[in-house]
Amino acid sequence: MSPASSHGNVLLPSDSQVRLMTKVARLYHERGVRQTEIASMLHLSQARVSRLLKRATEVGIVRTVVVVATDVHTGLEEQLEARYGLLEAVVVDADGDEHDVLAALGSAGAGYLEATLTGAERLGISSWSATLLAVADRLHPFRKPGGADSIIQLVGGVGVASVQAQANRLLGQLASVVGASPTFVPAPGLVGSPDVRAGLLTDPAMESIANQWQQLTMALVGIGSLQPSRLLEDSGNAGGPREQQELREAGAVGDVCNRFFTADGALVRSELDDRVVGIDPTTYRAIPRRVGLAGGRRKHEAVRAALLGGWVNVLVTDVSTARALLTDPPVPGGAPSTLDGTAPTA
Repeated sequence: MSPASSHGNVLLPSDSQVRLMTKVARLYHERGVRQTEIASMLHLSQARVSRLLKRATEVGIVRTVVVVATDVHTGLEEQLEARYGLLEAVVVDADGDEHDVLAALGSAGAGYLEATLTGAERLGISSWSATLLAVADRLHPFRKPGGADSIIQLVGGVGVASVQAQANRLLGQLASVVGASPTFVPAPGLVGSPDVRAGLLTDPAMESIANQWQQLTMALVGIGSLQPSRLLEDSGNAGGPREQQELREAGAVGDVCNRFFTADGALVRSELDDRVVGIDPTTYRAIPRRVGLAGGRRKHEAVRAALLGGWVNVLVTDVSTARALLTDPPVPGGAPSTLDGTAPTA
């Protein structure tokens, strides 16, 4: 075997080396022959086979090509992450009506949780979300318990009995699948007056829950439009027509956990906000990973506002919504804002 020649700082292999590397590479990568079998076939040591495979990559005999599947939208995801400063974006195909979008988001959300809940997460979830119910219905039981240490409601889960069962099922089913301990908020999500809310928050059970909210590492939330979902409306935890009109006049376009925000993501301070029994916006905004699931045409404005306001920093959405988020003109200043309008922390 003749000596290898040099070119700059790269040592080029001789013709005989190229032939051997090519043969080894084809056996391994194209025919699926194991390294031990290649060593036996070619009378080489396994260590040398390993070195030849590594060298074949270095000199360009073996090249890695990523083939993007037709239903994977990596380009859209990367653009969303760059434009809105997201930790991650997950974009899925969802053709058809809202029911089809809901099903697609549920499957994508379940896949995201199965892939990322690998440690002892302390997870908070919004109580009245049809999208999160779709996620819970599609999650497979974790092979090993401990994907999350605990799961707690972020907003009161008490409501009309027939609908409250849905909120309870959401929390209980998620907790069971990931092997976590569930914590229910023993109060409605929206009460009649600020005084009633203040009284509830002084209850020892609620004080304990408020302390747990401060320890959360991840939130899983739906993103609502100004018009409440059927699930939320039926639960009795949504404001009535008068409150919705006041929110509209204040510029509200959407909500997360009954905290409404304007088109640029700023929190709308209102009388309704003072009646919400749930995690406060500052504590919520401090959760490191805030995963929002939403899609469909009527949610476009709300999702964009949630991103701009930092209400979520991981987004699971559909292709149509993703394209709308990238087409819409950016808010002056370009970067997402925090709840008080200042630049967000990393």
